[in-house]
Amino acid sequence: MPKPEQQASESWKAAFRQFSDHLELSADGIGLFAIDQRFGIEDVRTAAADSITGGGDDKKLDVIYLDTDRGLLVVAQCLDTPVVRVAAPANKASDLNTALAWLLSSEIDDVPEELRGRVSEVRDAIQSDRIRDFHVWYVHNVPESANAQKEVNNAAKTAAKLLENRGGVQIFGAEIGTETLERWYLGSKRTIKVTEKLKLRVSDAIETSSDRWDSVTTLVPGTWLRSLFSMHKEDLFSANVRDYLGSRRSIDNINNGIKITAIDEPADFAVYNNGLTALVLDYDLGPRTRSGRSLEITGISVVNGAQTTGSIGSLEDEPSADLLVPVRFVKSGDEALLESIVRFNNLQNKVQAADFRSGDEIQNRLRSEFEGMSGVSYDGGRRGGGSDVIKRSRATLPSHTVGQVLTAFHGDPVAAYDKKAEIWIDDAMYSRVFSERTTAAHVLFAYSLYDALTTRLLTLRAKSAKAETELSSAEEKELTFLSLKGAPYLLIEAVARSLETMLGKTLPSRFALSFRGTPTLADAAAYWNIVIEAVLPLSDQLRGAFSRGRVSKDGKDDALSAFEGLFGALQSLKPDGFTEFSKVVVTTARSR
Repeated sequence: MPKPEQQASESWKAAFRQFSDHLELSADGIGLFAIDQRFGIEDVRTAAADSITGGGDDKKLDVIYLDTDRGLLVVAQCLDTPVVRVAAPANKASDLNTALAWLLSSEIDDVPEELRGRVSEVRDAIQSDRIRDFHVWYVHNVPESANAQKEVNNAAKTAAKLLENRGGVQIFGAEIGTETLERWYLGSKRTIKVTEKLKLRVSDAIETSSDRWDSVTTLVPGTWLRSLFSMHKEDLFSANVRDYLGSRRSIDNINNGIKITAIDEPADFAVYNNGLTALVLDYDLGPRTRSGRSLEITGISVVNGAQTTGSIGSLEDEPSADLLVPVRFVKSGDEALLESIVRFNNLQNKVQAADFRSGDEIQNRLRSEFEGMSGVSYDGGRRGGGSDVIKRSRATLPSHTVGQVLTAFHGDPVAAYDKKAEIWIDDAMYSRVFSERTTAAHVLFAYSLYDALTTRLLTLRAKSAKAETELSSAEEKELTFLSLKGAPYLLIEAVARSLETMLGKTLPSRFALSFRGTPTLADAAAYWNIVIEAVLPLSDQLRGAFSRGRVSKDGKDDALSAFEGLFGALQSLKPDGFTEFSKVVVTTARSR
């Protein structure tokens, strides 16, 4: 029987297997699991389709995760092996040098077609200064070693050399093995990891209480905060989903600005900075005296102010005694309340585009309509819940992705791919797809097509990565096309344009389309399989809509017209091919 500490060291593996099976991922899915544990991913399924390259001629680029909203790029070499090892092979870590050369410096026309779109996206993002933090990772399911970490460090140096003229990019190299994955996973499950008693002296404090919580608000010395960070590093942020994001010498980088203020204007720092919110297990505030008040804290996790903490904590020299930082320490035994404190303090820092619409009447109505459906739900711009990805249901439709799908279905796949945030911010774009005509039933109709296409891509990728299986020539062609950036959105418009031909009737409005009854997401996606089988072999007709491996406006309309023409000709040869599909489709708007 394994010892308790051995059992604990394996807990992340069960979480990963559930994560992988849930999303039908290949072995490289361990890289996406690590990214989700470290940074959090809103729509993991879409991220899997976009980021996992799928084996074959991937030029050692197993995972390329790009999030320009957060200025984040992760390139990972992955190993998920059933063989028991004492350490991961260092040669796979050294493969990162090859991967980075292909990503950053090779001629774009020499990059394999299925990688070209992602590579060009990364280069464009770097060129336009939309990447701040570049992580080079070797992710595996065995213990970490000095040799592998050395190779990763060399790869990070390679990236730095290739980007030596891009001073705004900060590069991090890391080996992510069983030890780190376990620490990250447990960190996502435990609210407070730093549990020791901490004593300090403050000038004064204000104590506030309710029947669910107690808090004390005060100013703490910057020297104390720096010492705390030095001792505990990222464990200090165990309840904060973002941790400390690093600092770079750029005028528009907030962390570097915090450092400058702490050094140049320490006496005014407390009125410039919003300070910290920290959860504690307990605190004891002493009485007022001429020398101030004693404050003893048991346990601490910073849930808001990680950037302030990390910036002060990483100062090269001891800060001035004049540097004081506002802090609110909160204690509570109410688990639901603690989860809400963590969630709301984290969400207040970074407002996402969908947040601006989460309370409007359209989103409120859609959420209400989805509540009456089974096997599917919709967040409607609202975010929340714990950080454990396993709790996120596959049947929950992410707001941003819904916006992209509706934009593609109603005629603009380029905007769907390139303007994910703008769909929610721009009034004209938003009202084009979210209006009184938009129903939950129609959202499910369109989104389930996207879900079916994503399933097809992930299934083909997983099959391609297995040594014991081989793709047919038709499947290879499908995988190559679906791997082009924006291909699913282009196919969605192509299908939407062809629905009149499939159904054999004029459609006054695509917004009226839905499935009969109240199918689950899984059932609705299954309805589309016959359509996907018919349209994917015609994907060559759509190649003209791509430039540098990405869907573009140039040639899009001509490509879609060619597709429609060929599809219509083939349909005339087999007019009853979509009879069963037609039976489950409703073409008139339902009353609400």
